Amino acid sequence: MSSATPVPTSAPARRLPLAGVLRVGRPSEIWFKPALSVVAAIAPPNLTLLALGRLDLAMYTMAGSLCALYAHNRPYAARAGTLARVVFGMLGGLAVALVAASLTASAAVLVTVGALLAAAQKVLCDATRVGPPGNVVLTFVSSASLFAPQTLGQVPGHLALAAATGAWAWLVCMAPALVRPHGPERRATAHALKAAAAYADTDGTGEGHARTRAAGYAAVHAAWQSLLATDARSRTRRGLERLVVRAEVALAAPTEADAGRLRAWARSLRGTGPVPQAGLPRAAADELLGVDAARPLWTRLGPLTPLALRTALGCALAGYASLALGIGRPYWALVTAASLYQANIALTWSRAVQRVVGNVVGVLVFAAVVPLAHLGQTALVLCCLAFSFGAELLISRNYWLGSVCVTPMALLITEFAGQQKPGELVTERVVDTVVGAVVGFVAAVAVTNRRAGDRVEHALTTADRARERAARLLAEPDADPAALDAARRGLAVALIDLRATADAAAGEWWQRALPQERVVLTEQSGHRTLAATVRRQGLLPDRGAGTENETEDVRP
Repeated sequence: MSSATPVPTSAPARRLPLAGVLRVGRPSEIWFKPALSVVAAIAPPNLTLLALGRLDLAMYTMAGSLCALYAHNRPYAARAGTLARVVFGMLGGLAVALVAASLTASAAVLVTVGALLAAAQKVLCDATRVGPPGNVVLTFVSSASLFAPQTLGQVPGHLALAAATGAWAWLVCMAPALVRPHGPERRATAHALKAAAAYADTDGTGEGHARTRAAGYAAVHAAWQSLLATDARSRTRRGLERLVVRAEVALAAPTEADAGRLRAWARSLRGTGPVPQAGLPRAAADELLGVDAARPLWTRLGPLTPLALRTALGCALAGYASLALGIGRPYWALVTAASLYQANIALTWSRAVQRVVGNVVGVLVFAAVVPLAHLGQTALVLCCLAFSFGAELLISRNYWLGSVCVTPMALLITEFAGQQKPGELVTERVVDTVVGAVVGFVAAVAVTNRRAGDRVEHALTTADRARERAARLLAEPDADPAALDAARRGLAVALIDLRATADAAAGEWWQRALPQERVVLTEQSGHRTLAATVRRQGLLPDRGAGTENETEDVRP
């Protein structure tokens, strides 16, 4: 590890970036999975309603179908539970919205209910780490339902439609398990190997090595979490565990890692072929437990309090501002505000720019497509399906690109109950987008997160203690191998948390100066200790061995 004078690896606080906000990146490796899943989840219900002449009910079937966007990066055992919770969460928000809509016609009251729901959805999605698309889809469903004409007698039937399509979305997302039951774990392991290889290319000292190292440890941790989500330790899982250990070792000792071999292992995990064999010392091979750093839900809710306040205040004010302007769909402004809130102000600003640009381009796309959609209800349904696929194709490249498809899809959904005036829809959507983005961002600036610095101090203390524990074990001549392994992985998790906490705090406003130099020094000493632990455990690879025939018959 480098012992050069530490240079802060986080961007200075209190800056609102413009460069790179709209830069188009590479697509997600599995973009086609949510894209195909959402089409498969939407098409049968909507085509059925089309055949029955009841497309006016499509808003409720879409609510359940959109649950197919979630949990595609999770192992199937964990995916089943996550998707079920997403469906129940969607139904809960939808139920509150429909009951509120049936009990009052006051737009101000409905906006207030929508803002509170948005805050609850944001906090729960972040606390449970449900993953993309997070709270935005749930907030869109509940907010739109608040302004749909409703009676109490209709609520059970509409909820039943959403529940039925939610169950169908669950089946669609679980179906690939029949073909490739260990696919998510294999992808997570391959990503960890490739991230470790990228760090090995820097030799631990090259340009951008600190960021590459942090990304590598995050990928390794994600791979462990994926493997830990499966209870049964099958031969496939044991093979993948050994590969993740090899990625850990490469991150701890990059100068002694073989980047080519790591990438070869990653490539061999594609498809359903045998899992590569990564030999380990017997003592290490017997105890591959990983680190489960998950904390109880209630301990994760406290740090999210500023985010909850920002969401509630921003969504409410955005909705009220839309009402004051006389726009008939204030939920568009509310949803725009809800979509902005990220881990800090800098990220929230970036999302606001992306949202506005994407929505403005999206309404232009809608204006171009609407004559085709007005040819008939079949064309309308097909256009919605095309945009739902396009959104998932583009959104992993950059959020604004996905919004270019999401926006016309949302506008076309409003036409399921009957054709609207395109000019009016376009105007209202643009105004609501700008209002929601401006008011939402102002609320984010107003609600400060002054505890961000305290969390950095806590993360530093935790990392220091984890390093001291590993160092004490290293000093013992007969240290327990299992204890040393646990200390190494505990230190790795503490360093991951430290980097994530420091990055989040660096993008906040109105706070004291962050101890950037101490963060960098702690990271450097922690990674030196990790390297020493790897050498003590005898986990360094044999650079003389080749990669050919390094597989065992471990089938998924």
